[in-house]
Amino acid sequence: MKNIANNLLSGPEQETIVEMRHALHREPELSNNEWKTQQRIRETLERFGLTGAKTFHKTGLYVDIEGAASGARRSVAVRGDIDALPIQEARDDLSYRSQVPGLMHACGHDMHASIAMGTALAFHRMREDFSGRVRVIFQPAEEAEPLGGRSVAEEGLLDGFDAAVGFHVKTDLPAGTYGARAGAVTKSADQFALKLIGTMAHGARPHAGVDAIAMAGAFINEVQKVVSREMPFDDGAIITIGTIAGGEATNIICPFVTMTGTIRTSSLERRTLLVQRVREIAEGVAAMHRGKAEFSHRFGEPPVVNDAAMVERFRRLVMETAGEDRFSDKKSPTAGGGSDDFGFYSACVPSIYFWFGSEGPGNQSGVHTPTFGASDDLLGPTTELTVRYCLEVLNS
Repeated sequence: MKNIANNLLSGPEQETIVEMRHALHREPELSNNEWKTQQRIRETLERFGLTGAKTFHKTGLYVDIEGAASGARRSVAVRGDIDALPIQEARDDLSYRSQVPGLMHACGHDMHASIAMGTALAFHRMREDFSGRVRVIFQPAEEAEPLGGRSVAEEGLLDGFDAAVGFHVKTDLPAGTYGARAGAVTKSADQFALKLIGTMAHGARPHAGVDAIAMAGAFINEVQKVVSREMPFDDGAIITIGTIAGGEATNIICPFVTMTGTIRTSSLERRTLLVQRVREIAEGVAAMHRGKAEFSHRFGEPPVVNDAAMVERFRRLVMETAGEDRFSDKKSPTAGGGSDDFGFYSACVPSIYFWFGSEGPGNQSGVHTPTFGASDDLLGPTTELTVRYCLEVLNS
């Protein structure tokens, strides 16, 4: 490989990723509706001569950059998610604040997409200087089903690749610092739906009915014991009941209750077991109360599992290029409970999912909040770090 200058982004590329971030932030689009975002990404790629981007999952794009230098033909995929959230932005201090009522890039995907764009443009310009292939995936629908990450796996977009790289803004890391840990760094997120069926009766004659609300109360109490009494503490399993509905009148024994929820775990081995136990408790509680239970579930994203060797390579790179104090592998207070469909990538190929810190004056709110924000100053350094890391993977 030829020598590559320390500044891996050209002036126009640096300007473009900031402009991209602002444009996406002003016009956020929800999961599976990222049509304007898709078109903007395609037009930007083509403006720099990078053609041939292909569509997947209807609103997603991916583009391949083939290196022309001699050497090993390794391949790496880079993911940048592009969807926004149904949150009303409360950041009037931003010149590029959302112009779409009720929608906001509250999870940093505008930044992720822009970093992915900078990575694609840099590799396209440097294609004579590296060997192998870089696939940049602008992935829709990370936040909601049907998930874009599942489509990446099912459509074989990682077939034959040696590695995948993902990243996410992290609000409890200081701006200018980076983090990564080996092993599971997010949890799976599987959804369930439950209908507890009783028998209607007058409230004055409860013995003539079967109370579905009583069943629901028992289920809520019992299902949490799966976490506290059946799962290892370090698994950090979480069962959340997110919705519940039932009852028709104040004086009627409720005939049925519906509820939905999520089941999370960092363990691939215990994932199926947890779902099974939630089902068994629902059916057992219903039987105990002389009722019935209808249970269904859908597997969502698996946990993101970082490859240990890739994390070590990243750690060394951060310390060499940014400074020894700019890398963190500590588990933060906000880590562990969330999920990300990059888990579909790490289930296919050795992967790294690293964090770039955003905490700083004026940017101290967490993701998925109306006041979330992060500085444009993070874009250039994080893009260059991503490019450098991919070059190391290609040449390893």
